[in-house]
Amino acid sequence: MQPEPPAPAPAPAPASAQSRPTLADVAAHAGVSASTASLAFSGAGPVSDATKQRVFDAAAELGYGGPDPRARSLRRGRSGIVGVVLEERVRAAFLDPVKIQMLDGITEGIAPLGAGLLLLTDTGEPGDNAVSIESAPVDAVVLIGCSPRLAESVDALRRRGIPAVAIEGATGDGIPEISIDNRQATRRGAEYLRELGHSRVALVTLPFDAARTRGALTPELERAGTAATTLERLAGAREVFPDAPAQVAGASSIEEGLEAGRAVLADPAARPTAIIAQSDLLAAGVILAAEEYGIAVPAELSVLGFDGIRVDGLQHDLTTLAQPSAAKGRAAGEAVVRLLAGEVPESVCFTSTLHVGDTTAAAPR
Repeated sequence: MQPEPPAPAPAPAPASAQSRPTLADVAAHAGVSASTASLAFSGAGPVSDATKQRVFDAAAELGYGGPDPRARSLRRGRSGIVGVVLEERVRAAFLDPVKIQMLDGITEGIAPLGAGLLLLTDTGEPGDNAVSIESAPVDAVVLIGCSPRLAESVDALRRRGIPAVAIEGATGDGIPEISIDNRQATRRGAEYLRELGHSRVALVTLPFDAARTRGALTPELERAGTAATTLERLAGAREVFPDAPAQVAGASSIEEGLEAGRAVLADPAARPTAIIAQSDLLAAGVILAAEEYGIAVPAELSVLGFDGIRVDGLQHDLTTLAQPSAAKGRAAGEAVVRLLAGEVPESVCFTSTLHVGDTTAAAPR
């Protein structure tokens, strides 16, 4: 009696009919070692084209999509992601040329890492983010923007032991800061207005607190202020115009500048001859408010901004304190690279320059 021929090997079951295939399954099906299969997928190592193709064919038959990047990250001890924390919604950030320039600079700075950027918002609102500072899988974080919630963000990162770099804002020991001369620059701009003969000067500021309280600046709000950039620019203006009233905006935007400008200019008897705005977007909104009231800029009202950006739709060459936004971002990215290499980067402070445009003139008589 002849023995029965051996039964043919069963065809591999489709991925839907079995548990998810592993790299070891692919290696066995291709007749190679697991290390050879791993090298075939990574592209690093002496694996012939024919062997690679055999591995890829086996993977296709088994429905194997490739090594799990999370496992690779665990082996390296890195996620390959650098977080960038914004103080406002992402949509609002991308309407601000300063934020865009800084993000471009950060991308250039972290290029040696080959890492990706993960944008996180920290507005303090409940349910703000499914992925937050407390849970995001990041290797390091750049805290960007003039945030009143900087202290909360720093505390969360320190609890997790994640290295961080701050673009503006006093963070304490252990976190390098990339800053600009906010106080000194604003003082230079205020001195320029005084040289033009202005004495009735008002301020339109960035937010002071996490609640983004709007309205006339009160001593209580100023004392409770947590936004370092806002406070520094206020101090610079007050060194020249100590009694200047201030109107607080809820964000750096044209719309917020328009509302604040309307409030400052509403009373003809109390109108200033010059307004110092703490951002160019706020300054553009102030100019729109002046146009609504029929106030000529700069013949009747001088307007000074801060940032040195191009504001779309603004029919003026804005007088402003120009800051190197892209260079700040690049320096922050380079600091991240050094942090992840185990180095201790130093803080860096950039200098702003006064750009005289056509929105300032001699004070009207």
